[in-house]
Amino acid sequence: MSSGIAFEEPVPYVEENIMKPLPEEQDEIMIKDEALHSLENSKEPENPGLSSGTFLCSERSLSINTSLGKHRVHVGEKLFTCSECGKCYRLKGELTRHERIHTGEKPFACSECEKCFRLKGELTEHERIHTGEKPFACSECEKCYRLKVEFTRHERIHTGEKPFACSECEKCFRLKNDLTRHERIHTGEKPFACSECEKCFRLKGELTEHERNHTGEKPYACSECEKCFRSKSNLIVHEKIHTGEKPFACSECEKCFTSKSYLTEHERIHTGEMLFACSECEKCFRRKNELTVHERIHTCEKPFACSECGKCFRRKDVLIVHERIHTGEKAFACSECGKGFTTKGELTKHERNHTGEKPFACP
Repeated sequence: MSSGIAFEEPVPYVEENIMKPLPEEQDEIMIKDEALHSLENSKEPENPGLSSGTFLCSERSLSINTSLGKHRVHVGEKLFTCSECGKCYRLKGELTRHERIHTGEKPFACSECEKCFRLKGELTEHERIHTGEKPFACSECEKCYRLKVEFTRHERIHTGEKPFACSECEKCFRLKNDLTRHERIHTGEKPFACSECEKCFRLKGELTEHERNHTGEKPYACSECEKCFRSKSNLIVHEKIHTGEKPFACSECEKCFTSKSYLTEHERIHTGEMLFACSECEKCFRRKNELTVHERIHTCEKPFACSECGKCFRRKDVLIVHERIHTGEKAFACSECGKGFTTKGELTKHERNHTGEKPFACP
């Protein structure tokens, strides 16, 4: 052309020019370029005060060293899935820790006792057993704890907080375990079974006390008379015999008792209440143990055996009286002549010789 400017010939409009794919290398370059352009747009600060190396989350800003791919708190995205149970996690590290449940891997070993743990935090807590460290101190009473969870539970003593409520009666508890034990009242669950007689109990402590019936163990000894008991509560009641303390008074007759349960049983004399009925003959009793002894009439059970002659008895007190035959013990002495007797009944009969009482008249 006269102007000296060269023009390229226009490319004819052909459909196959539009549809023809780009070469593989050029296509990859364009994809990367598009991704870079997108990343640059995401890093461009809306606030001039932010540096160009800051990611903008809708909730907060992240430094360039923070992976935006890991910042999934707000969107709830969980990309890492456990191949065993399908549980999902936000971070790869969380998945790795979880997978140890399935593999049984415990990579953190205690340098003192070589015990191993799944998590680093578990090892740290364990090591305090050896070091004696108790980093959690109560600001109220200065009592210290090894574990954060122990400290949290303790603080509720001072705050009065009871976060665990029963869904049945709305009674509240300081500890989760206390609520679990309480709920068995409503469900009737008795998960603790005696291996000897298969009797079941709601609480572990109740089973432990019951098992002492079979073993004969009496670990609680009175410091005054050395008498031993199966349970701590029985020892506490017994010790009041020595101190003379009877803090529970009947509102009707003012008679006093060493324990609340004794008072409750006594009050049924005034009310006439008999809560415990035999399922066989419907005879009623004021006390649970009276019903238990009575039921042995129907079952023919005689759980108390003499160690000398093997004779068995329905009641413990009858066994005790019987054993005096073998020991020669005479627990009951006449106040007039001092003669001794093995049973109260024998003493009563003897005393009539002194009093001249003849209570049985011929009809």
